[in-house]
Amino acid sequence: MTQAHVGFRGWVAARKGVWSRLRFTSLRLRLVVVFGLVALTAAVSASGIAYWLNREAVLTRTQDAVLRDFEQEMQNRAGALPERPSQDELQHTAGQMANSSQRFSVLLVAEEASGQTVYGNSGALDGFSLRDVPASLREAVNEEQAVDSDNKSAFHLYWQRVNLHGTPYLVGGTKVMGGGTTGYMLKSLEPEAKDLNSLAWSLGIATGLALIGSALLAQAAATTVLKPVQRLGVAARRLGEGRLDTRLRVSGTDELADLSRTFNKTAEALEKRVDDMAARDDASRRFVADMSHELRTPLTAITAVTEVLEDELEMGSGSIDPMIEPAVRLVVSETRRLNDLVENLMEVTRFDAGTARLVADDVDIADQITACIDARAWLDAVDLDAERGIHARIDPRRLDVIMANLIGNALKHGGSPVRVSVREAPEEVVIEVRDHGPGIPEEVLPHVFDRFYKASASRPRSEGSGLGLSIALENAHIHGGELTAANSPEGGAVFTLRLPRDASALIEEADDGNGEGAKKEDA
Repeated sequence: MTQAHVGFRGWVAARKGVWSRLRFTSLRLRLVVVFGLVALTAAVSASGIAYWLNREAVLTRTQDAVLRDFEQEMQNRAGALPERPSQDELQHTAGQMANSSQRFSVLLVAEEASGQTVYGNSGALDGFSLRDVPASLREAVNEEQAVDSDNKSAFHLYWQRVNLHGTPYLVGGTKVMGGGTTGYMLKSLEPEAKDLNSLAWSLGIATGLALIGSALLAQAAATTVLKPVQRLGVAARRLGEGRLDTRLRVSGTDELADLSRTFNKTAEALEKRVDDMAARDDASRRFVADMSHELRTPLTAITAVTEVLEDELEMGSGSIDPMIEPAVRLVVSETRRLNDLVENLMEVTRFDAGTARLVADDVDIADQITACIDARAWLDAVDLDAERGIHARIDPRRLDVIMANLIGNALKHGGSPVRVSVREAPEEVVIEVRDHGPGIPEEVLPHVFDRFYKASASRPRSEGSGLGLSIALENAHIHGGELTAANSPEGGAVFTLRLPRDASALIEEADDGNGEGAKKEDA
């Protein structure tokens, strides 16, 4: 593998790790999002309130100063005009009023002696005109109100904010006391608008910084809070993998520390319980193995005696009393059954202890099954459908045990003839054993491979040991294969055995895995 390829795989793995930490279902991302939303809401609310308060304060301060100055100029200068001034007088007075400290534009409106309306503008001819004053403001300015104790003047000062050609302005207007000249002022609010825009940008930047800070704070808080949770998850996975000595480092007195202590106590109790169960299981296996070994010696002698008795029965020499002949046959049958049971128990203990090993060899499946059937004198009761030349590298002794149990079970509980078929698959060999009996009851199917399982509790005694199918399944598994049971649609039970074409590869892989695992454990 090239260095570039390794680097690319590392980059991909790193990206996957980042994405796994930031996936939408992760608690870390949800904490960051919640912190960010809270900070964003708070920052936007605070910025909006601050902007609104500052805007009102700036505009109110500016307009109050301008309107106060305009009102004073109207009293001092416009109030000094005659009741019917000329246009020159209006023009001169408007120019003087515009030179005040607030620098606003002025428009004066009055009637001259001839009754014609004249205008005085502080600017050029195309400057501030009556068209720039809203109609509603003109009506309010010209409206004469009743004078009483609460209202000392018939005319008042009115103002309005407008937007002309994209620029904000303050427009105000009033009449001099006693009537006569009407004055309007126009003040640009563009400097204040620029200040408010700068304030808005500053508040926006502050909001963004607050959002970034909240995200960093959320990340730090999530790391602080979730790190113990992540350690707990890793420890739980290791515990589930069978590493019962896994413990968490406990620090602090918060809820997470209590959770870690609870996990440690649970893991300790589980380890003790598993150790106790393993010890009892080992003792049970040793007992079965020792009992089986101890039984083999007397069984050997008993088997020899029963073989002599069986020969005498078959010869019919008359040396055995006919009255005890049934008992002798029962002894012979039960001795053979006990011998099979002991052999099966020893085989089961080897599987449980993990000492069962494959001795793989290249065999012809058809020849091997034929030999199994011939050795047990089942040729007349078994129909074999297998072509020669289907080879597989398996353990021939264990295949013989599997087929003997499957065919024997079919002959015993099913109906003749028993059909055995063999077919090839790309990576495996499939062997089917089918009988013509009533089939397996649906409630029994999940338990056919259980040890000592009896289909009927009222008939606990049977001719077999109750271990045959279980041993067949274990022999299939040790090959890396599988054994299943089902009912055929045409009637009868079907047992399907799937074996890999080369079981020796499985042996080498298991050996390599054990060695590599030992190295990792040492490291």
